[in-house]
Amino acid sequence: MVKVAIVILNYNGKDYLEKFLPNVEQFSVGHQIIVADNCSTDDSIQLLEDKFPKVTLIKFDSNAGYSGGYKLALEQIAAEYYVLLNSDIEVTENWVEPVIDLMDADKKIAACQPKILSYAERGKFEYAGAAGGFIDTLGYPFCRGRIFETLEEDNGQYDDEVEVFWATGACLFFRASAYHEAGGLDASYFAHMEEIDLCWRLKGLGYKNYYCGKSKIYHIGGGTLHKSSPRKTFLNFKNSLTTLFKNSTLTQVLWKIPARLTLDGIAGLKFLLTGEVGNFFAVIKAHFSFYGSLPSAISKRRIIQAQRKVRTYREMYAGSIVVAYFLKGIKTFRGLKF
Repeated sequence: MVKVAIVILNYNGKDYLEKFLPNVEQFSVGHQIIVADNCSTDDSIQLLEDKFPKVTLIKFDSNAGYSGGYKLALEQIAAEYYVLLNSDIEVTENWVEPVIDLMDADKKIAACQPKILSYAERGKFEYAGAAGGFIDTLGYPFCRGRIFETLEEDNGQYDDEVEVFWATGACLFFRASAYHEAGGLDASYFAHMEEIDLCWRLKGLGYKNYYCGKSKIYHIGGGTLHKSSPRKTFLNFKNSLTTLFKNSTLTQVLWKIPARLTLDGIAGLKFLLTGEVGNFFAVIKAHFSFYGSLPSAISKRRIIQAQRKVRTYREMYAGSIVVAYFLKGIKTFRGLKF
């Protein structure tokens, strides 16, 4: 069994692999590098076989999405730590070791992420993960360094190591034993919010999720689905509701889900009024899809609640990030009061 397995899930990402995989090989010496291919229809496989013979290749017969693809891949990999790495990421020198050292020193850390900066604007944090993830009481995610569309400049304000609520799936280090104990990624999500769901389950089991500012990467983001895509809107709204439903207590579910549905409806109307008709219908579709998936979500919820050891979290913002950002004008993480 290897200590660290770096796993890149690929779907028609030949250009990203060609651009960034040499960099991963250069700065990941001594670690196993694996590409799990989600049935690509471009020349990704040929590229890997011709130019990257040292990279282990896993091939799937269909596209199982992010959550399903990684779930299948990690079931086939024996390692102490998994590193889930997006193909559109430029890693830097010494990006692995600080995170592994941190996790080695505290066996309760189950998941961890590095500092995520924008590939296009290298002095700014990147949307997907930034300096560690949090959620508010209604399940809306945000990050240190990024709240909604406001991205902070990196001035060293987050060069720390700190416990967070969730670590981003763009570059996500997992302790393999904890990952499997929690049941792994939920393949039904396909993509988006699945790492938040799993990190929530890990916290419920008594584990910690961390951010390590000593490690740094640059992320392009939106390589598969742009953040304005109706498909992405659908997945985010549907999976967010499912995550809130599965991981909240019954009392919380009874008031949080109706409140969340109401706020989602307001967001849908905003899409309609600003001409984003596709996103408006995506919100409606997400709600009906959530209702249709309730039987499965109820079964999963029962298992999660039966296994839960922790029910309150310091890293959950007790207020509404929507109210804080849009009504109170709080645009940065440091303006929030936990």
